[in-house]
Amino acid sequence: MSAPSTGCHRKAASQQPTCDEIESASRPKTLTEADCYSELGFSFPSYKKWTVIIVIFLVQTSMNFNTSLYSNAISGISEEFNVSKQAARCGAMIFLILYAFGCELWAPWSEEMGRKPILQLSLFLVNIWQIPVGIAPNFATIMVGRALGGICTAGGSVTLGMIADLWEPDDQQYAVACVVFSSVGGSVLGPVVGGFVEAYLPWRWNIWIQLFFGGFVQLAHLILVPETRTSVLIDRIAKRRREKGENVYGPTELIPLKDRFSGKEIVGTWLRPFHMLLTEPIVLCLSLLSGFTDALIFIFIQSFGLVYAQWNFSTVAVGLSFLPIMIGYIITWIMVIPVIKRNIHERRSKPNDERAQYESRLWWLLYTAPCLPIGLIGFAWTSLPQTHWIGSMFFSALVGIANFSIFMATIDYMICAYGPYSASATGGNGWARDFLAGVLTVPATPFFENIGGDYHLEYASTILFCISIFLVATVYVVYFYGPTLRKRSPFAQKLLHARTDIHATMEHRK
Repeated sequence: MSAPSTGCHRKAASQQPTCDEIESASRPKTLTEADCYSELGFSFPSYKKWTVIIVIFLVQTSMNFNTSLYSNAISGISEEFNVSKQAARCGAMIFLILYAFGCELWAPWSEEMGRKPILQLSLFLVNIWQIPVGIAPNFATIMVGRALGGICTAGGSVTLGMIADLWEPDDQQYAVACVVFSSVGGSVLGPVVGGFVEAYLPWRWNIWIQLFFGGFVQLAHLILVPETRTSVLIDRIAKRRREKGENVYGPTELIPLKDRFSGKEIVGTWLRPFHMLLTEPIVLCLSLLSGFTDALIFIFIQSFGLVYAQWNFSTVAVGLSFLPIMIGYIITWIMVIPVIKRNIHERRSKPNDERAQYESRLWWLLYTAPCLPIGLIGFAWTSLPQTHWIGSMFFSALVGIANFSIFMATIDYMICAYGPYSASATGGNGWARDFLAGVLTVPATPFFENIGGDYHLEYASTILFCISIFLVATVYVVYFYGPTLRKRSPFAQKLLHARTDIHATMEHRK
């Protein structure tokens, strides 16, 4: 007869749980995406996802509308406060420059605390800082209000993050196209509306209209948009399950607050986009290209008045002259639908082809990026007064086509190439766009007025054409040499190794 079993690692005949099993059962489980995927943003019904996107479309439009409508208040500000127009333009410059930094400052908080409260706080603060600008008794108040409004603007770092919360990377291109359209379209909507405001209303109405629009989109966001951040939703799901008796916690619930928001973590997150911008050739090249094209729009805002004054355009007509750029955006938005379908088909039919998975996202740019230099040189030499004004508008539409397609393709490519680091990569892209636009806003008018004597308008745009040729060349470099550049990228290689390990694990389980 054998001795009776002893020790907590052996089960009794009654099959009572062992000590290990008791300890395992009492240990809290951390929920993952796989445990509750059907309750996350990825599984929202289509109507709910697109309701969110429509509201985000309006939010992003209002943010960029805010950056450009101010330009139509410059003459009124200059006259009322007895400052030069160049000084008044500093209100546009400081807003854009601090907007560039604000986007990066808000993004980490949206990842930790949720998209909805952070975007609500951003919209509220931006709206609040409109008030001192609207009632400003002096020019200094305008500058302070614009600066605070810029730094409080969350921008695309949060709105693009919401798309990543709702769609997997291979399915998000249509939503990205919508947000890109709202971003570039909002910048053009400003001068179109502003032309009427400048002609018929006091300059302060430019500010009040921004406030009314901002208040409307904040209310729409509050009512119609739920929280989408995956980690925040998992925490909420875990809390509900604990109320039903399950011993589960969300991914951040067991992490002490001081560790989640340590100074080192926050600073590291804030600095990563700038580190990638300076050390990653792909991010640097594509961000400079994207930033330059966006800066052109803001240079145009300052220069269109000079160009179309040659044909005696009224203030309203100058504002309407931006519509061809908007038409270019609409054409590109329609064009992008079959391009996305082609890209999806290629990726699925060639799952092991590296170029199909990555560089194929830039294929469209091989044909649309040249619209930038073509549009610039065409705009330059159809700006002569003896030429009909419709010619310059045709070429400005080409610049619009290039701007939309460059922004869309560079964002899409970097999301794919950098995976978990895509927020930082696209953050560097967004920073370059806003920062370059801000820096070039003030010198834009002197640039067009003082270069080239009698042909100063034509020569100024020709210089921009020459610069654009070198920048557009980066599209072809990245398209044909992208695999080589990614092999030299520590961020991209980390992602590649992670994907390889996951694939190997899945194959092993089979």
